[in-house]
Amino acid sequence: MAQAAPAIRILALGDSLTAGFGLAPEEAFPARLERALRAEGKDVSLINAGVSGDTTAGGKARLDWALAAKPQLAILELGANDGLRGLDPRLTHANLDSILKRFKAAGVPVLLTGMLAPPNYGKEFEAEFKAVFARLAAEHDVVFYPFFLDGVAGDPRLCLPDGLHPNAKGVDVIVERILPSVRKLLERGKP
Repeated sequence: MAQAAPAIRILALGDSLTAGFGLAPEEAFPARLERALRAEGKDVSLINAGVSGDTTAGGKARLDWALAAKPQLAILELGANDGLRGLDPRLTHANLDSILKRFKAAGVPVLLTGMLAPPNYGKEFEAEFKAVFARLAAEHDVVFYPFFLDGVAGDPRLCLPDGLHPNAKGVDVIVERILPSVRKLLERGKP
């Protein structure tokens, strides 16, 4: 009797937006995305590699640990804390570029999610920061979702009281909006 193929392992490498800051584990983005994909009949297992407060440098530093889980696909959601701290967008680019190169070397297709900087650093910083993600997506030919918090950012009904992190309803909006991009990622992961 043939054994069923194991579930497709998708690594979600990110910060508090992935980790599920302020939420129960089953309300976090990876858990909700796994549930939505399974509801579509996709046999997937999401690995929550989100660490609250992480910058792109932090994600880069723990990439070996994340790759030890032997993911077949990855969702890369980092950069929000770089933007909040006003870190030089060139550093954000260099760190994400390094992470994307490592995923490519490991044969792991990636969905890169973009992020916007807060307006308090000025229009020039905002534009430079936003451009980092689109440029990396083009340079690495990865699936790209331009703004992870699309439809959620700034909506108090979808955010925790801090105004920065999505609540459970906000996570559901993120999952619904990102699903088409995740389906593209799954297509890229087919042998």
